Amino acid sequence: MLGKIRARLARVKLEEVARKVLISAGEASGDLYAASLVQALCRRHSDLEFFGCTGPRMRQAGVQTAVDAASLAVVGLVEVVKDIPRIYGEYRKMIRAAALERPDVAILTDSPDFHLRLARRLRHLGIPVVYLVAPQVWAWRSNRLHAIRRNVDRLLCIFPFEPAFFTKHGIEAQYIGHPLTRLVTASAKREELRRRYGLSDHAQVVALLPGSRQGEIGRHLPILVDAVNAIRRARPEQPLDFILAIPPGLNFRERISEPSIQLKEGQTWDVLACADLALAASGTVTIEAALLGTPMITFYRVNGLSWVMGKFLVRVPFYSMVNLVAGRRIVPEIMQSEMTARRLAAETLALLDNAAALDQMRRDLASVAQQLSGPQDPMDVAASVVEQHLEGEMVHA
Repeated sequence: MLGKIRARLARVKLEEVARKVLISAGEASGDLYAASLVQALCRRHSDLEFFGCTGPRMRQAGVQTAVDAASLAVVGLVEVVKDIPRIYGEYRKMIRAAALERPDVAILTDSPDFHLRLARRLRHLGIPVVYLVAPQVWAWRSNRLHAIRRNVDRLLCIFPFEPAFFTKHGIEAQYIGHPLTRLVTASAKREELRRRYGLSDHAQVVALLPGSRQGEIGRHLPILVDAVNAIRRARPEQPLDFILAIPPGLNFRERISEPSIQLKEGQTWDVLACADLALAASGTVTIEAALLGTPMITFYRVNGLSWVMGKFLVRVPFYSMVNLVAGRRIVPEIMQSEMTARRLAAETLALLDNAAALDQMRRDLASVAQQLSGPQDPMDVAASVVEQHLEGEMVHA
């Protein structure tokens, strides 16, 4: 009974005292998840104040910016070297903000190189850490397990096979479901989207998704454009429409010499929903395509040295997350030196000519989507975990 009274008093006190939450994301997908979690927490509590490393969606959700997430968006073991001084400066900003604001809890989203270091300092400051989107140490960098075990209070997993792995290594981990299962949706039906984009009723539509970071787009886009030109040369009479989808704030129109490629900024889900096939950079967008039922060919390129170094570190049978979740190869993977315009064009034409293969891929992707879905909204589950730490702090005060 005494415990119940204390908990009730704590909840009353929580509503009276403004509490601060540090929330941090380092890339586009993390920005989306973190913003959704902020919204879920705000629906439960009106007194919370949020600050941290933010992207555009987090800022729109009302999170105050201590560091701009765009400053951390670097991919590759070698590519990051030149940015280390700048990233370290942003890291120091976050530590100063945490020490000054003294949040009741910190929520760190993905970006383990940055956030596991930040978690260590937050631990020294006595700030509990909830880690949203578990680092993929089951794939590579298993040396991070010690840092997670030591500095993270609760680890939230978005893939169903992750909790067993972390539990085996002595880390408390909870599967919440994939956030995108409740977020990804098109703004209209396929037919309306095609009309909106001025697409031919009889044309096959190919979505071009070069990535979410400047470096990724810079590496992938020229090859994609060359592949489009190769496809058009091979099938001059075939009605084909190509749409390039990039995140908001990244305008690459000046890099596209092919005027027949439509450029859509910040409309990735709509572009995927109306496409017959997607050429997608391996990453979160492949999950988005799976949830929308869009067949795809995945690809990726990094600096040559980064690729060689990564080959010694990565311990997974597939690079694409949809293949990993499926446990088998359901979508093509064209990586590094194999990623050429000729190869992309050939794979694209082969699939567009094979209706049965496209239908089978849609069925396989529907199975992946089902595996990633749970009975509850993942962000509501995550919000409940964060609440436990907020209330725990007050109960033990």
